[in-house]
Amino acid sequence: MSPHAAAEVVLSAPQGILSIVHVKVQIQPNSMDISKSRDDAMLSLTTEYALRAVTCLAGQQACGTVSWPATELATATKIPRRYLYRVMQRLVAAGLVESRCGNQGGYALRREADLVTILDVVNAVEPLTRICRCPLNLESHTSLCPLHAELDRAYATCEDAFRRVTIFDLLNSTGPIVPLQP
Repeated sequence: MSPHAAAEVVLSAPQGILSIVHVKVQIQPNSMDISKSRDDAMLSLTTEYALRAVTCLAGQQACGTVSWPATELATATKIPRRYLYRVMQRLVAAGLVESRCGNQGGYALRREADLVTILDVVNAVEPLTRICRCPLNLESHTSLCPLHAELDRAYATCEDAFRRVTIFDLLNSTGPIVPLQP
């Protein structure tokens, strides 16, 4: 496989909540350049990192860990340390995560994992933008044209799917792969 090979992953949530979502993941070994664009991915790298961090913190919460140091979180989630700080700032500002100082400091979820949805995390870092008016600002388009109406319906479907899946659902999936485990 080439260093920039793309793989397609199929994700399905428990109880048919999110039937099937196709996600393209670009594999770039030994690349720490976080400024690279992921033109073929639906969600940005920042959103991916936020989802990894929240899922990891939820797993720690389930194990009784009160907070987790940033260095350990960065290592476990494979997020560059300097970028993790920016992601966590957004999650703290959204009220999903809290930052604790001192010897027992680090990051922790503010809510139980069954109360945090994928959509909550997405909206905390880079909300999906619905199409409410003509993107071309054409005066003759008093409502959405068929193209943009269909695209907006797709966004609505995606939002709904993300709203239905909690971080708890991800951690308790019956699939053979455990999130963030080698």
